[in-house]
Amino acid sequence: MTRTAWSMAITLPLALLAGCAVGPDFKSPAAPGTDTRVSVEPLPAATASADVPGGEAQIFLAGTPVAARWWEQYRSPQLNALVNEALKNSPSIASAQAALRSARANARARWSDQFPEVDASFSATRQQVDLGAFGNPNGGTLIYNFFNASVGVSYGLDIWGGTRRGVEAAAAAAEARQYELVAAYQTLIANVVASAVDMAEASYLIEGENVLIADETRRLELIRKQFDAGAVSRADVAVVAASLANEKVKLYGFQNQLTRARTQLAVYLGRTPDAATASDIVLLDLKLPLQIPVSLPSEIVRQRPDLRAAEAGLHEAAAKIGVATANQFPQIALTASLGTQATTLSDLFKGNVWSLGGSITQPLFRAGELSALKKAAIADYDKAEADYRLTVLNAFKNVADTLDALQSNASALAAYDDVARASEISYNNAAKLHELGSGTLTEKVRLHAAYTTAKVGYATTVATRLRDTAALYMALGGTWDTAVKTDIPSPPPAIPGTVAAAN
Repeated sequence: MTRTAWSMAITLPLALLAGCAVGPDFKSPAAPGTDTRVSVEPLPAATASADVPGGEAQIFLAGTPVAARWWEQYRSPQLNALVNEALKNSPSIASAQAALRSARANARARWSDQFPEVDASFSATRQQVDLGAFGNPNGGTLIYNFFNASVGVSYGLDIWGGTRRGVEAAAAAAEARQYELVAAYQTLIANVVASAVDMAEASYLIEGENVLIADETRRLELIRKQFDAGAVSRADVAVVAASLANEKVKLYGFQNQLTRARTQLAVYLGRTPDAATASDIVLLDLKLPLQIPVSLPSEIVRQRPDLRAAEAGLHEAAAKIGVATANQFPQIALTASLGTQATTLSDLFKGNVWSLGGSITQPLFRAGELSALKKAAIADYDKAEADYRLTVLNAFKNVADTLDALQSNASALAAYDDVARASEISYNNAAKLHELGSGTLTEKVRLHAAYTTAKVGYATTVATRLRDTAALYMALGGTWDTAVKTDIPSPPPAIPGTVAAAN
């Protein structure tokens, strides 16, 4: 071949390979809505406050980044220990990590499709042939050995970019698994915090109920003695007995709440329910985070791992359109082999044989298969796009609802405090009147029940504020600051060429 011919033979395939791949080039979709706020109404500077433990005002800070280890703001060493144990032992984390390893291995396998395949082979056969079949009727038979050693190379020219789109799709799938792992971390942390608060709340309510039951038991004993002495009626005894029974019913409910929270926390920690242990976290020892970050919609889209995973899924679907499109065009493959053959092993490498070849395959009739596969890929992309938009809308709703809950719960706590204070005053007045003989026992018991109901409402609202704050951190997505010294496994770096790596 002339120098010009060799030059064309080398540069033409390279020029073809450098061409644009068929199918859409993926771009990150724009977030729906405006970028001013996610809540229905503008946020106030702070929530309401009450002069009670857990009633502090929470201040909203727009544009402030979410702390990586936000749960430490509760200032509870016991809670920190639970979170670290869960992140080490939770099956949900192990599952997400395995899914990521599998996706990365598949992406690496697809990446190798861009290179030639080189295989070495060796074969040895012993054959008997009938020489008569070759025009020598008196030749008899011949037995001989045949040895073959060769190296073969095959390479499919990726003219239409189908292979590259396949690599792109596999990388995007791995990126989705990566963000799903981060989402698993964040969801687990929020769930551990919520379960710990549930246990602390139930323990607080059980402790309070035990005090009330002890008071009601003493009151019932006293009223029965008064009944035996003829000082009170049977109806008065029934009122106190009913009040005691009602408090016992509440106690059983709180005990069931504690058991459920304890066994659920055991699952998060990777333990069986029989290995669940009581938490020594005291409800009012947990400090309510007061500096609350509020991210803009554009920040939420980049922060929340579930949204990034959905975006990567959309990227994968777009790349698969390119794969389906490329399969409709001619496929060109080059093959070459170099080897040696001999009838004796000692002569195997004394000569050589070689071959060069090429093939082109153009689908002509597949009964509509390739066209249908492309339509299916486009439909999958449309579905992924709709799913992504729905995920974004739900994420914004989640943030808006949680911000509203923080404000509502703060106001409710202040109201419960007012009710509890008023109920306590009313109950004390009724008790004094009853002791003086001018008040009824029924009224005293009613006011006592109102007071205890307000106290339960206060404790429940304190716990709800703690849980909702954790829910907001998870809704915002937060950051994953690997620079923070921690026992938490950090997510692996993004695969080159994906949206995560570009960002």
